[in-house]
Amino acid sequence: MSEFAFQPEHFERVDETVDEEFYGQPRLVVHIDEDAIAAARELYRSLLPPQGRVLDLMSSWRSHLPQDLAFEKVVGLGMNAVEMGDNPQLSESVVHNLNTDPRLPFGRDEFDAAINTVSVQYLTRPVEVFAEVHRVLRPGSLYIVTFSNRCFPTKAVRIWRSLGDEGHAQLIAAYFRSSAAWSDLHAVYCNPDATGDPLYAVYARKAEGAAVHAD
Repeated sequence: MSEFAFQPEHFERVDETVDEEFYGQPRLVVHIDEDAIAAARELYRSLLPPQGRVLDLMSSWRSHLPQDLAFEKVVGLGMNAVEMGDNPQLSESVVHNLNTDPRLPFGRDEFDAAINTVSVQYLTRPVEVFAEVHRVLRPGSLYIVTFSNRCFPTKAVRIWRSLGDEGHAQLIAAYFRSSAAWSDLHAVYCNPDATGDPLYAVYARKAEGAAVHAD
């Protein structure tokens, strides 16, 4: 049971203009510092399946996957085609606004893992999106959500802006618990010795034998 009783106002934003306007201009920059990026790579190295099919959710210019870990494919889903087109780790990409349509344009059990790197704070329909990630993952596969203390504050949802780092981890855990049958839920502080950007992760597995529902 979720410790948050979600209300529509929790997912309001200061800037409610269409996301395509805000994200339409390519930002060919990284959004966390090098130490946090290194921590993300180490986390992904330790958790992602080699030769697996990975969904990079809310993808952009860089995926921060370890360079020495080979995957069958990495599919980026994001808001800007130019950014994803310059991402050397993506095998293919899809432009899709999850706030307009939380349904993922992929089949059931299509991926061996999914990641969302420092972007979960922008989801206005997170429980629906997490349910969709669950649908497209194979049973036993991980969904890994990382976050830091940086964001575009006008596009982050109200409930995110009202919480600190510990609250953010609890919020993401609530998204998992509210959305589908996940197991092995963990929250970790990935770089506790950092003097710059912190990096946290919350992740869980699609439960083995999870109930199958009609699409």
